[in-house]
Parts: sequence; C-alpha cells; structure tokens
Amino acid sequence: MQQTTSAMIVVGDEILSGRTRDSNMHHLAGLLTAKGIPLREVRVVADAPAAIVAAVRALSPAHGHVFTSGGIGPTHDDRTADAVAEAMGAPIDVREDARALLQAHYDRQGIAMNEARLRMARIPEGAVLIDNPVSAAPGFSLGNVHVMAGVPKIFAAMCEGLLPRLTGGAPILSESVPAERGEGDVAALLAGLQDAHPALDFGSYPFQRPDGRYGTNLVIRGTDAAALARARAELEAALAALP
Repeated sequence: MQQTTSAMIVVGDEILSGRTRDSNMHHLAGLLTAKGIPLREVRVVADAPAAIVAAVRALSPAHGHVFTSGGIGPTHDDRTADAVAEAMGAPIDVREDARALLQAHYDRQGIAMNEARLRMARIPEGAVLIDNPVSAAPGFSLGNVHVMAGVPKIFAAMCEGLLPRLTGGAPILSESVPAERGEGDVAALLAGLQDAHPALDFGSYPFQRPDGRYGTNLVIRGTDAAALARARAELEAALAALP
C-alpha cells in the first residue's frame, strides 16, 4: 500500500522577511515521522490570499494531508481561513460553535468580544474544528487541509489534538552512522547500498567539528527495523574496508 504523504504551508510576511524564525515545520516534521505520514514538501508564502490559494490548490491534490501555520488571528493581514475556504470551494462565515468557544474564553478573561476577535470564529462550511486549549480560537480541518495557528505554543497544542485523529502508517525509523570521511569518499558506496536496498532511503550530511575535523553523517531511513539493521551492518563494513 502506498504511504500517505503530507505537505506544509507556512504563512507569514514575518517569516519571509527574516524577522521571525519558523520552528513549527521542525516540530510538525518530527510528529509526522513518528506518525508514519512523512512530510515531503514545505512552502513559505506571504500573507497574500492569492499565494495561499495557489499553494493549497497545488498541494492538496498531491498529498494525503496539508498543514498550514499562521494567518488565523484577529488582524487584517490574517487571511488564511478565507484563502483556504476559497481554494477548497467552501463558503465561510462566523460559525456559532467557534463563536461560543471564543465568547466563553473572553468572558473568563473579562475581555469584551469585538469585531476583530470575532474574525477568529470565521470557519468554512463543512470544516471540523481543531481544539486550541491555549487561547481558544480554533483551527479547522477542511477536507485534507488542516489550518492551525502560527504561534509555536499554540501550534504545538493544536497538533496534539489533531494528529491522533489522523490515520498514519508505519513509523519512519532511522539509523545514523558518523564517518570521518568527506562525501566524495563515501558517495560511491552509498549509491551502491541505495541500489541494493530500494525500500530504504540513504542520505549523507556533512559536518565539521569545533576542532576542525570534518566528516559525514550517513543516515538510513525506512519502516522495517530488521532491514535497517542489515543495511547499517553493510554500511559499517563498507566504511571499514575503505582505504
């Protein structure tokens, strides 16, 4: 059975300007690896409806799941909810269940509901809410697109509620073998191992130590623990045989 893949859309001018460093992709990638829904593509787009619509329309048919972060707050430049609704062909308006969640939250805080805060209750028709235990403003799932906040603490909390309801595959396991060799020294043996083990993925990642020593971390990924162990043993033997 073909493995379900996923993609992510990171929304925000502040990310593209370098003002804010995105950490949500790193967090989500780790969760999806463990869930068996590998993250295959990430796009960072501006707070522009056309850019968000284009990204959703490109990625939704290509992957089993698309996750977005950012752009669902109360200000004029929070445009993700409307853009996703447009991309998926769904009407959007203030929804009573989302309004009730926000109203209860602001009542507890002694804060008045206003038009700006009410924007966070705009949910596309047919969407399923994603719980937000931090600040109450919900995300939502519309088809295979899951819309979440950009604030890392809130994004992480939303992921905790969302991921258990998604069907994943076998967790993606990995083995890492450090080699004090340059990539040019190990490229041929790595290519040979990849050909011999097509069900696994082999990668090389150069490093340099603080003392100036350099080398390559060789990583093997797959879902079969026994196959990974065999491939690691072959890799270590091949490294040991290098002149």
